Amino acid sequence: MKSSKIIAEHYTWGDGCDGWHLVKTENMSVIQEKVPSGKQEVKHFHRRSNQYFFCLSGEATLEVEGIVHTLRPREGLYVPAGKAHQLRNEGPDLLEFLVISSPKSHGDRVDLK
Repeated sequence: MKSSKIIAEHYTWGDGCDGWHLVKTENMSVIQEKVPSGKQEVKHFHRRSNQYFFCLSGEATLEVEGIVHTLRPREGLYVPAGKAHQLRNEGPDLLEFLVISSPKSHGDRVDLK
């Protein structure tokens, strides 16, 4: 089935962040997200879900188990289940990326303080 931000289910999260479910099944989800400059998600991990983050535009700072990675357009990073991670937009531009999860990550997240 063809998919795009225009027709996908939309949701908001955090402070001014957006997501679009491009694929939403029990076994896999593909979400396109945008994060304004200076915004971030809460550090967390997933019990079962493996994730792959792929930067479309801007620059993502992705901390995994205390190691900081910078993703530029057309770069990605795999985060296995159980690994604590946090995505941040520390750059001046809007960040857009894909997060691909298998199985789906919704309902599988544990926030860390």
